[in-house]
Amino acid sequence: MNPTPAKTADPKKSVAPLPINLRVDPGSGEHDPALYHTNISARAVQGGLDAVTPEHLDFYEQEGYLAVEDAFTPEEIADAKQGMLDLIMGSKPEFEGIQFESKAAARLGELTLEERQDAVRKLLYFVKYEARLEALSSHPKLAGVLARMLGAPPFLYADQAMIKPPHIGREKPWHQDMAFFDLPIATKIVGVWIALDEATIENGCMHVRPQGHQQGPIVHFKRRDWQLCDSECVGKPCVAVPLKPGGLLFFDGMLPHGTPSNHSGKRRKALQFHYHAAGVEKVPAELRLAVFGGEGRGVEC
Repeated sequence: MNPTPAKTADPKKSVAPLPINLRVDPGSGEHDPALYHTNISARAVQGGLDAVTPEHLDFYEQEGYLAVEDAFTPEEIADAKQGMLDLIMGSKPEFEGIQFESKAAARLGELTLEERQDAVRKLLYFVKYEARLEALSSHPKLAGVLARMLGAPPFLYADQAMIKPPHIGREKPWHQDMAFFDLPIATKIVGVWIALDEATIENGCMHVRPQGHQQGPIVHFKRRDWQLCDSECVGKPCVAVPLKPGGLLFFDGMLPHGTPSNHSGKRRKALQFHYHAAGVEKVPAELRLAVFGGEGRGVEC
């Protein structure tokens, strides 16, 4: 007698088992909309990474950011998006880098696999688990532009997926990424933020403070997150960076930036990678805390 074949779980109906090491975002609190008020949107390079010129790189050095549309093909973005969803759906049980939104915490035990994607805030350190995501992080065209920015071959320092689920995706307050990294303060860091869904002002696209990287380190505080003081940010000129899927934003590790909450009904998934030149060694956290503020021990970007 042939055994009865096992039934495949329907992701739209089956309740998803929770990860053994459940991680819920500790951030909380609503932000003042004035923190992200702007009438200016970034002008992106059109034509992909091949279209980045020396003049664009000069703009990046001066302003601290550079947006590029069509950096990746629709097929590459579809593959990366499916890779992210597969990790969220538990395709790699050994992967524990899923962090859920605090506003979804009370109902996590009731969610189906299909619903889980709208409860996740971010993924951490996934490239060694998912080849489709690793492929974007090491994409030859991306590596070529990064080498021009860094003046040396790029080394991937950090990898994250930044997700703002519909209606509950919380703010990432204004901050500098170097405030999170235990690296020598003079290290040149290039962040790369890649839109997998369309990123709009309504669903929480990136906002940046042009030329803010030239100010150097700014003291951070633990409030809604590890962040710049709101009084340091309200009323300061900022630029919104809406992007189509496949577009990306390069930004300096010292550039103040943030993303408002997503109160819309649209998903906003993005990848975020940070690179520095090969050969940079980590330093004790105390050196970072002495510069950016003593409340930042153990924080995650």
